[in-house]
Amino acid sequence: MAVKIVADSSCDLTEEMKKEMNIELVPLSLQLGDRIYIDNEQLDVMEYIRDMKNHPTSPKTACPSPQDFLNAYEGDDAIFGVTLSSELSGTYNSAVLAKNIYLDEQKEKFIHIFDSKGASSTETLISLKINELVKKGLDNLKIVEKVEEYIKEMKTFFLLESLEHLAKAGRLKPFIAKIATLFSIKPIMGATEEGTIKLVEKVRGYKKAFKKFVDTIGKEGSNLEEKVLSIAHCNCPERAVKFKEEVEKLYNFKDIVIVEMAGLSSTYADDGGLVIAF
Repeated sequence: MAVKIVADSSCDLTEEMKKEMNIELVPLSLQLGDRIYIDNEQLDVMEYIRDMKNHPTSPKTACPSPQDFLNAYEGDDAIFGVTLSSELSGTYNSAVLAKNIYLDEQKEKFIHIFDSKGASSTETLISLKINELVKKGLDNLKIVEKVEEYIKEMKTFFLLESLEHLAKAGRLKPFIAKIATLFSIKPIMGATEEGTIKLVEKVRGYKKAFKKFVDTIGKEGSNLEEKVLSIAHCNCPERAVKFKEEVEKLYNFKDIVIVEMAGLSSTYADDGGLVIAF
């Protein structure tokens, strides 16, 4: 039986990655005022980023419906789903509900949904790992076991220009965002084991924060030669390349990939944001 990966649109991928994998991205919807954007390949992300800057209110997001996932599960393929952290979005619950509905009718179908415990680069790496294990010929249950282990070991961090959207969306305490803005602090944030957001470092000024961001890998990482580093950026390719170059001077990752954020990741990372996972 062939295998299909179904991820939500926070799974940031290059076009080459999409071609290499049998993957379908189920889009979230994004809202600015009365305007609704669908986070699919037709979305002009640069226009959306400009609209966010110019709009008086922060964007809102809505997870895909169970029906959206049911549509993606159609066919004979075994399904591995990858979603945003269940602590940050209802997407995981929507995907699981769709799975239960589907399996009520077709009990022989294999569907497993992974809670990424993160977003963006985290989902990127999980999807790549599933694809790698499928190509190695592992059976479905062994893939589940290996990927769940992989998720437990993963680290996710992000460095953002602004925390405004995270705070207004309820993903971060508003006072942290206010203090950061007031004192020109660039916080380095990270994902907890449960999939919530934590403050890792507080640094004044972007240059110092960028260096600390690189150093965080050494503090938090282990066995890096066995791991892949994913760098997702929001409209700052030069910054992503610079980060990769600085990382390569200090650490020996098995591979480093750079991906551009789509709409959902850009909503929270905002212009100039970086999200890394390894």
